[in-house]
Amino acid sequence: MQIDIAAVETTAGVALTGPPLRARSWLRRLDDGLGYLVEIPAAALVLAEILVLLGGVVSRYVFREPLVWSDELASILFLWLAMLGAVVAFRRAEHMRMTAFVAMSGPRLRAFLETVALVAGLIFVALLLEPAWEFASEETFVQTPALELNNAWRAAALPVGLGLMLIVAVIRLLETADWRLTAGALVLGAGVAAGLVALQPWLMDLGNLNLLLFFVLGVGALVFSGVPIAFAFGLSTFAYIALTTNAPSMVVVGRMDEGMSHLILLAVPLFVFLGLLIEMTGMARAMVGFLASLLGHVRGGLHYVLVGAMYLVSGISGSKAADMAAVAPVLFPEMKARGAKEGDLVALLATTGAQTETIPPSIVLITIGSVTGVSITALFTGGLLPGLVLAATLCALVWWRYRREDLSHVARPSGRIIGRAFLVAIPALALPFVIRFAVVEGIATATEVSTIGIVYAMLAGLLIYRQFDWRRLYPMLVTTATLSGAILLIIGAATGMAWALTQSGFSQTLAEVMKSLPGGTLGFLFVSAAAFIVLGSVLEGIPAIVLFGPLLFPIARAVGVHEVHYAMVVILAMGIGLFAPPFGVGYYAACAISRIHPDAGMRPIVGYIVALLAGLLVIILVPWFSIGSANPTRLARKAPKAPEVGKRIAAGLMSSLPRLQGPCGGAARARQGRP
Repeated sequence: MQIDIAAVETTAGVALTGPPLRARSWLRRLDDGLGYLVEIPAAALVLAEILVLLGGVVSRYVFREPLVWSDELASILFLWLAMLGAVVAFRRAEHMRMTAFVAMSGPRLRAFLETVALVAGLIFVALLLEPAWEFASEETFVQTPALELNNAWRAAALPVGLGLMLIVAVIRLLETADWRLTAGALVLGAGVAAGLVALQPWLMDLGNLNLLLFFVLGVGALVFSGVPIAFAFGLSTFAYIALTTNAPSMVVVGRMDEGMSHLILLAVPLFVFLGLLIEMTGMARAMVGFLASLLGHVRGGLHYVLVGAMYLVSGISGSKAADMAAVAPVLFPEMKARGAKEGDLVALLATTGAQTETIPPSIVLITIGSVTGVSITALFTGGLLPGLVLAATLCALVWWRYRREDLSHVARPSGRIIGRAFLVAIPALALPFVIRFAVVEGIATATEVSTIGIVYAMLAGLLIYRQFDWRRLYPMLVTTATLSGAILLIIGAATGMAWALTQSGFSQTLAEVMKSLPGGTLGFLFVSAAAFIVLGSVLEGIPAIVLFGPLLFPIARAVGVHEVHYAMVVILAMGIGLFAPPFGVGYYAACAISRIHPDAGMRPIVGYIVALLAGLLVIILVPWFSIGSANPTRLARKAPKAPEVGKRIAAGLMSSLPRLQGPCGGAARARQGRP
């Protein structure tokens, strides 16, 4: 799940957008100029990606002459989009982070923690700048196969993006209203760094205890103090590799590049943009209007509509923030007029966000396919029924809570009104089914379908719904770049951290522990679900999946759990943690979008969380809901014999996270002609 951090960084009414700043005209002008310098190219890159990929689709399916260079050009532009988007997110303080403890702090401590988060970002980019430059220099020896371009043009995005983030961090520190906050944060950062360097000889002798020091205590301290998750992962990984191993620091950049370079991730910005389009063009409003005419007159009807609308809209968009922003403003005014309490509304909205995590084209599904090698088609097929199961448990609770609702003042719409609403909604209702059908039937890839969906939504907005605000197009492109940059930087940092864990031998230790769990397959699933509920609450969804997916999926295969079934379990568990207060950032996103204070939903959401847990239990116990809708002979897997388990775990882990093939890994991969 990915959310718009601009909508999330408000917890219990406290705005969290960085340390207090003072007005300095020359710094503000410099910052504004830098903003335009980065945002305009970032928006242009999103548009270029759409056009390049659309050109490839048209050439392949219309003219039957594939553009052999389109994917290569798209991958070059994609890395630049990821890095420039990360710069915009850094400038806007929109990188994902855990802010529950920061928000609960007093004003003085909160300002200091915000400054510490900024200094942590500065240290992160400063440490990686030189290795990134070295990495890009090494790529000058590589030539792309189709366009025959020097691969340094692509790799240069890394040092350029990190350099721009360094400039942003320096400007922000100079703008800080209280210089004592800046000085204190800098002293703290320098002190920690100096202490770790001084302890290096001792750290080298600790062995795998360093994993506890850097990846549990270090990451935990950084995340809970409000440091963006990508920076927390990157700093801990860099410190671990630099201080406890003989590997060059450039390996961190190489792993980050690998994590951000999977071609399937090209679909991420496209589906984010598609989600913004369906809200702007009125397609989401048309779907909600039809469902409201169909069910609005029954007890709890609009609550059922909310659950159903989130299910349908999630079938188009890849962003949960876009889904909630498209549905909530349409339904909430009427629901409040009928007497629904604000707390119950925001609680249901948040839990429908968790319920629809598995609905394709979920960004989490795409990410799992990218980092674990699980078929995107299988994931898109398997994600539909689990979402329906959790929808049923939520609706059961809605029925119980609203079984005595007085709707005597609500008129039942006539069949003519329902039919008219259906005709208006047909173009919008068709899009999610077109997306799923095209991917599941192998007609087009997820990336190709996203470009087709964008064209479809634009034509529907212009020609059918007559609702297309051209003035919103540029802000939407910038928002897409920002959100994509935040996602991809986390994926890159988490890939580096996962590689470090694998190289340390932690993966083999984890495999042995998981194998020895009591209860066999069910024990493994229950422990995984509990772990991902916690991880989703603390780390958010994408980093939890990228970090632990490559480690746990091979173990799941080895103990006889189907990979698609396992994916549905961990995604739904992660979603529950993500939307469960007090730590789940998704809950505060729902509150911000609904303009409802978080305290109002704390009590009502408990029942909905219990309903989600009941649905998750059903998914765990009945694998058919995850894999039964696909070809059973193709999806069926036999549990391996006990002596084979260890070998299969090791082979699966090595295929998911290959060992280092040189000083950086990226150049070696590029020489083989892979993106």
